[in-house]
Amino acid sequence: MASEAVVVHSGGCHCRRVRWQVEAAASVVAWICNCSDCSMRGNTHFIVPDAKFKLQAGAEESITTYTYGTHTAKHTFCKVCGITSFYSPRSNPDGVAVTVACVDPGTLKHVEYRKFDGSNWEDFFRHSDISQFSKEKAEAAE
Repeated sequence: MASEAVVVHSGGCHCRRVRWQVEAAASVVAWICNCSDCSMRGNTHFIVPDAKFKLQAGAEESITTYTYGTHTAKHTFCKVCGITSFYSPRSNPDGVAVTVACVDPGTLKHVEYRKFDGSNWEDFFRHSDISQFSKEKAEAAE
């Protein structure tokens, strides 16, 4: 998957006030997390470097943020419809977690689902490669 060409995915929230574009492969690794927040929201996301994610003009006005615990993760969601279409994850504060279900149809060709044990965050993170998903490919290869 890592050598696949990059495409531009568009997406956003239900009411369409929060819209964005993200550069990523057509095949992605998505994380199913069982932390208290993700499991309640049913969030499954893939992670990209922050520089590969762009909010569309005016979207910021409709976004609000929730934090808890370490306050490292920034759980952004639409103030109007309540959908979390993306957020800044604790595992990858230098990246953006994009909700798979919020990507417009047509550009995602394959999603590999992996489990992230967020209820045992520290132990799982230590043994996981998730932190590499927010790195540029050349940087991650070094």
